[in-house]
Amino acid sequence: MSVAGVAPGGDPGLRKPILVGANPGLQLFDGSGACTAYLSTWQVDWSTHGAGNAFVLWRPDGVRAVGEDPELTLWLADHFVRHFPELDGLPWPAPRFRQAAVRVRLDLASGLWAGGGGIEVSMGDVLDRRAFATDGFPLAGVEHSLSLVTGPCGRARVRVDGRLQPGEISRGGSPGRPSSSAFLAAAEVWRA
Repeated sequence: MSVAGVAPGGDPGLRKPILVGANPGLQLFDGSGACTAYLSTWQVDWSTHGAGNAFVLWRPDGVRAVGEDPELTLWLADHFVRHFPELDGLPWPAPRFRQAAVRVRLDLASGLWAGGGGIEVSMGDVLDRRAFATDGFPLAGVEHSLSLVTGPCGRARVRVDGRLQPGEISRGGSPGRPSSSAFLAAAEVWRA
């Protein structure tokens, strides 16, 4: 129970911020439509578990979590990423943590470059910018509130340990509202 006596995830008006920052994401698919990789890049300005940059990478061979602070990085992996809809139905083994600095350059006009701990990602050709907000984003069965500005991207690539990851991004939507499995996410606030 929270201080106000309301169960966590209850009344959205009583939810408190738990994370402020940015969380661009990238999902790659093979020719049959199977996910070959999902990379969640984090730039945490403030959270209940500290601040810093991190990567959480899902691949069929496991989950890699990279950052300087193990508590923050593993919290991002287990509290957030493992519950994202992009990973529904995919196995989630315990993340392998690697301590390393992660550098992030995020620009809603031009895209993203981030690197560290053997992972490097770039996204560009920002197709649109739009605000998104919901009070109904479930993480481990608990409703969270989320607001952000998103920018779907027309191109992206990921290298892990020097190797280009197989698969392509998926693009869709309409000319007025394009979508992509490679997207920027900035001005992100999670509340619970």
